[in-house]
Amino acid sequence: MDRLEAMSVVVAVAEAGSLSAAARQQKTPLATVSRKVTELEAHLRTKLFNRSSRALVPTDAGRSYIAAAKRILADIAEAERAASGEYTTPRGELSVSTLVALGRLYLQPVLVEFLAAFPEVDVQLSLQDRTVSLLEEHIDVALRIGHLADSSLIAVRVGEIFRVVCASPAYLEARGTPNSPGDLSAHDCISYPPIQSADTWRFKRGQTEYTVPVRSRFVASNLESACDAARAGIGITVAFSYQVVEPIRSGELVPLLQEFQPPPQPVNFVYSPNRFMPAKLRAFLDFTVPRLRARLAELPKGVAPRQGPDRPVAPG
Repeated sequence: MDRLEAMSVVVAVAEAGSLSAAARQQKTPLATVSRKVTELEAHLRTKLFNRSSRALVPTDAGRSYIAAAKRILADIAEAERAASGEYTTPRGELSVSTLVALGRLYLQPVLVEFLAAFPEVDVQLSLQDRTVSLLEEHIDVALRIGHLADSSLIAVRVGEIFRVVCASPAYLEARGTPNSPGDLSAHDCISYPPIQSADTWRFKRGQTEYTVPVRSRFVASNLESACDAARAGIGITVAFSYQVVEPIRSGELVPLLQEFQPPPQPVNFVYSPNRFMPAKLRAFLDFTVPRLRARLAELPKGVAPRQGPDRPVAPG
């Protein structure tokens, strides 16, 4: 029995919560995963999991063993990285995660420069409109919007963004322009639930908060789709400033209710603490943080369309 491999399997089972989930994550046959757990339990002469039809729950002995196994596997991984020069020379694969539009519009252009500057580093970029677990999904560093719920992560501030309510000039010409959050009840809305729910939108002016019911004619699963729908004249949407700054400047979208805009949200790189930071991660942060700060600093605090005969503005 390969004890290190068996340790890895047991840790994977504990984190996944079941043999089948661990087998899928490790791309290993279920029978193999089950056999390795059984063999390790026989070797240790103790039961590591209580099995039920729904899940595996570690026993008291299992919890202690799994915690120790994680430490041992982490130490081995660090030793291998040190031996390969990962802590002294930027090299190897770096996994990065962020939101779809933020990554495509702002992070990816910087990554192109980074890859040219560090030819021995490969980047795996994961663009998903959800918060990923760095540990469970093996992410080295993530670019996130908003205040951090997980205080165990190390955060590096790169800027801030704000929310923008907007609609197309054609929609506003046909339906009129809302002057207060309460006016939205008479309008068609486009919701992207991570920003505003499909039923209720929230606003703030000074110390006053507003909660207004809305009718969402269109609910999008990603921010880009919501903005496309707004440009097509389906209704009013709420987006992040980095997503709509250019459509507003070009006149495709018109900003609304700017005096009810909530405070800006921070943008941070986050990563898990480690006794030694791999050179590839240090190089990535040193290279991308100042460049991304400069790009995000170009976002204005309020966005207005360009004025001119070919630039429509919101009708009164």
